[in-house]
Parts: sequence; structure tokens; C-alpha cells
Amino acid sequence: MNRRFIAGLAGLVLLFALAGSATAAHGPTLTAGAAKLANGSGKLPAPLPAHGQRSVCAAAVPGLAHCDAHIVTADGAPAPLATPSYQYGYTPQNLANAYKWADPTGSAPWNGNGQTIAIVDAYDNPNVESDLAVYRSQFSLPACSTANLCFRKVNQRGDTAPPAGNTGWGQEIALDVEMVSAVCPNCKILLVEADSNSFADLGVAVNEAVTLGATAISNSYGGGEFFGETSYAGPYNHPNLAITASSGDGGYGVEIPAAYNTVVAVGGTSLRTAANARSWAETAWSGAGSGCSSQISKPSWQTDLGCSRRTVADVSAVADPSTGVAVYDTYGSSGGANWYVFGGTSVAAPIIASVYGLAARNAGTTDYPARLAYASPGSLFDVTSGSNGSCSRGKRNTSNRYLCTAGPGYDGPTGLGTPNGLGGF
Repeated sequence: MNRRFIAGLAGLVLLFALAGSATAAHGPTLTAGAAKLANGSGKLPAPLPAHGQRSVCAAAVPGLAHCDAHIVTADGAPAPLATPSYQYGYTPQNLANAYKWADPTGSAPWNGNGQTIAIVDAYDNPNVESDLAVYRSQFSLPACSTANLCFRKVNQRGDTAPPAGNTGWGQEIALDVEMVSAVCPNCKILLVEADSNSFADLGVAVNEAVTLGATAISNSYGGGEFFGETSYAGPYNHPNLAITASSGDGGYGVEIPAAYNTVVAVGGTSLRTAANARSWAETAWSGAGSGCSSQISKPSWQTDLGCSRRTVADVSAVADPSTGVAVYDTYGSSGGANWYVFGGTSVAAPIIASVYGLAARNAGTTDYPARLAYASPGSLFDVTSGSNGSCSRGKRNTSNRYLCTAGPGYDGPTGLGTPNGLGGF
């Protein structure tokens, strides 16, 4: 990443004066170029007031998964920070500007190509399609519905009868489909809802997404490694298909399915505007998962020396709730306040799956799409600062500090970096 400050750039201001802790106030004060991409109405996101954050899904026991979505909460309270109209959180246009899949002047918006991005989650969100319509209308994105064949929702058997509803997983679903919309507005969305949050059911849902023609599959969930985890790896092994998995939200540590060496493991960053050539800057998010798998072998394209097995992550995108994204959801709301701010590597996983959609990486020319980033690491924005915990093996042995600390080149929390256009995807 080019991190040199460029003198004489008038009109550029810092987005955050504070490092994004869970209670720091922030506000997306955008540069002149970014302002043109603020949203469909030209309105800029308002500064977040003092706030906290929490997971929307309960922790899971081995063999079960938890979703990796975190919601911004009102300061000192467990209740979400919710508003009846859009105010806070990054918009599709902000993300396009930060990650350069749109012209920064706003004159050439990003394009889609009709590919199908699948979202695999557990349980049902009965309001997902109507909420998606509000989100896309707010940000001037084309309609995506069952009627126009853009949106499709099925259960893990490919049928239309939904599984039982679940509020936490329902919010994860809303986040995921809206992030696909944000990144690739002209991609089709296939939502496959598993019967439960067991890895057995989720794996069936992944295979169903493949059967139904998905060209990229996002998995925003995980669970800590456990004995026998390799028995659930099969559904995540589909050569020539981009399958992304969030790295986790508990800081340093590894979870599956991100640890499987056939997926693209997606870490997380804090994203802010900055007075540099890019107009944005990123650091590793303290909550992003990373590390060295205890059981999964190292893929041939990984060459880091501090881990003899699979290293997490591969690439990354915004995940810090304090620099989070706008999400519209009525299923988990009350009183008509339906606009939230979400973070977690649950944001990053569908973002990266959708970048593969923009890049049209479904032609069968690459066995495992993670390989593409390792072949051209200079095509991504390198993230060189920030940490998600402690991973050194003693004061004198710092050879594995990169597993939990961002630095030049490859590191655990952010992998090879974040999208810079479509290079590496």
C-alpha cells in the first residue's frame, strides 16, 4: 500500500482522530473524491456517537458454528444503535471508492456481470427480500428480487420451504446479502439457508449452492478447531470455485471453515479516510481471527515460515464495527428503527466473494482462487500495522509475530492485504 503522505492535497481530512476501539466515536468525513460516491442522494455518513459492539450470535460448542457478525450498540447499553432512516455506516459507494472498483471521481460506477454469489447461513430471515429492496433503493442500486430473477432463497435441499427463523442468524443474513449488493450490484444473489448451525447442515447447504450454479460462495461463520474437523471439509473443496470464509471475530486464533486449505480465508481491517494517494488507510482489526491451524496442511501457494500448516488469513477487507457498514434489517428490530451498523469478518467474507464475482473468476482457469492473490501480492493494498493479540513464543523468538501482527507483505490478520480494484482476484 502507498502510505506516503502527499503534501499539498487540499480538502483531504482524516476520518478518525481515534484508533477504532469499541467505544471510540468516529465519523466518515470523506475526501472530495469520496464525497461524490457517498450514496445515491449525496448524503455523507454521520459520525458515530460513543458506542460499543456485540456479537449477534451466541458462542457455539464444537461441531456447531456461530455467525461472525458484530453489531454496533448504544454507548453503555446492550441495545443496538438503530435509526429509522440511514445515518451511519459505510455505503456501497464508500466501499467502491476505498477499494477502487469504481472511478474515484464518481463518473464511472462499478459494474457487475450477472454472476451468482451464494450466501450460506443457518436458519431463516423471513424479511430478507423486502429489506434488501429498501437497502438497494436507499443507495440507488438496481432492484434485485425473486420477480426479476436476481434473488433466490432456498433451504439446504434447494426447496423453497424455509427452516426455522433465528434473529441473530437473520441479521447475519441481512448483512451478507446487502454486502453482495454493495460490491456487485449486478450479480445475482442465491441465499441457501441451512436447517441448523451444525457444520453437517451448513456443509449440505454449501454443496447445494454449488449444485444451483453459484460462481462464488460466502460463509460468514465458524467455530474453533476441534478433533474431527477434517470430516466436515469436503463441501468446502470445489476447485475452480471461489469459496470465502470469515476468519473469526475473537482476535488471534483459528476457526473452521477458514482453516480449510481449499477456501479463501478472509481477515479484517479498520478502514478510515486519510491524506494519502489512496485517500484511505487500513490497519489490522483487533478482532480479526488469524493463526496457524492445528490440523490442516499448508497449501502449496503459502510460503510463510512461522507456520508449518495452514495459515489464516489469505486476504482481508473492512471488519471493525467502529468503521462498519450500514445495514437495513427489520427482522431483528423494533419500533421502526431498522438501520444499523455492522462489523466483523462477516462483512469481509461476502465483500471478497463479490469481488471474485466482479472479476469473473469462474472460468475454470484456477484450481483454488486463493492462489491468485499469492501470485500477485503487489496488486493488493498491503496493510502494515495493527495487531489482534499475542502470538510470540517467548521474548527471544519473534519469528511468528506476523501471525498476529500486521506488517509489510504477508501477515495473519490481514493476509496479503485488501482489494485494490480487481487485481489478485
